[in-house]
Amino acid sequence: MPTITRFEEIEAWQTARELTKQIYSLTERGAFGRDFGLKDQIRRAAVSVMSNIAEGFESQTQQQFIRYLGIAKASAGEFRSQLYVSRDLGYITVEQFDDAFRLAEKVSRQISRFIMYLESHPQSQRVREDRADYEV
Repeated sequence: MPTITRFEEIEAWQTARELTKQIYSLTERGAFGRDFGLKDQIRRAAVSVMSNIAEGFESQTQQQFIRYLGIAKASAGEFRSQLYVSRDLGYITVEQFDDAFRLAEKVSRQISRFIMYLESHPQSQRVREDRADYEV
């Protein structure tokens, strides 16, 4: 696996970003847009996936990174659960549900594979602040 130097390079983060954009679009109109509780919760779950990947990458140790990836994966599960509520209430179509669910499953699988990789390479190097070049 090539060295990742920024969280934006992580495929799972990229997928989570796509998922977040998709759910923001789905929740801004109609009955979903007026259900402030569910709208806020499902948006927070999507944002949590990408945020925890980023926060973990920027953490101090690989063990902390793996912990944050676990939180991101849990948020992906929360997101999928809330999608069922959204579909059951008729806020989204079956097609919209399927598209978002596929993305949520994809990001969950990507995170799982990334965790397995990191656990199998405990000595892998990550860019640290002390190795970064800054221009002032």
